[in-house]
Amino acid sequence: MKNNFECSAAIQVLPQVLGNDVIRVVDKVIEYIKQTGLNYFVAPFETTIEGGFDELMEIVKECQLICIKEGAPQVISYIKIFYNPSAGVWSIDEKVSKHHE
Repeated sequence: MKNNFECSAAIQVLPQVLGNDVIRVVDKVIEYIKQTGLNYFVAPFETTIEGGFDELMEIVKECQLICIKEGAPQVISYIKIFYNPSAGVWSIDEKVSKHHE
């Protein structure tokens, strides 16, 4: 394991809006994640982000608020967290690069 990051989090937001508006709201969340400057990986069902624990928890919170601000009356989110402050966590690249050759 590398010590570059103490935490990685995968987030899937499911804003409770109608039809294709889901994609618009999710795109706003991904746009926010991109602007954080952290390393991230967008996959079909979730986006994974690497960084410090507190920083990632603030990002998870903001993702919920973005969905509400964009018109969702409620949002369901699935969050996966890998936290290892002493030894670090496997990076996104370590986990998926062998599958993207």
